[in-house]
Amino acid sequence: MAILDVPNPVVLVVDDEPLLRLDATEALQSAGCTTHEAGDTDEALQMLVLHPDISVLFTDINMPGPRDGMALAEEVHRKRPDVHLIITSGNERPGPAEIPPDGQFLPKPYDMEIVAGIVSGYPARDKLA
Repeated sequence: MAILDVPNPVVLVVDDEPLLRLDATEALQSAGCTTHEAGDTDEALQMLVLHPDISVLFTDINMPGPRDGMALAEEVHRKRPDVHLIITSGNERPGPAEIPPDGQFLPKPYDMEIVAGIVSGYPARDKLA
């Protein structure tokens, strides 16, 4: 289930809802991840340039600005294919063909233990049922 089995992955959390972004950031930090945050896709692209050690993009689809989270994930996949992608939404359910290669979709509401497990390789498989 884990998309990244390395110690201390660096995760960029992108969500325009501050409380959801904070929840995700805190859960990932508790799981041993280093995190960076962005409130929109433009800020996320800047963070990826400023922090080349980012190894995971965790983004909501519905974002303000010129591109949504799916377009962000596609751009990150083109520019930084080494970055693992977790795409989330409470409103949309993209099909497998819509998600960039090696990306993973996680519907909202999600259990933060599942998010931490996906990113850091902790066993969270039993929570998916």
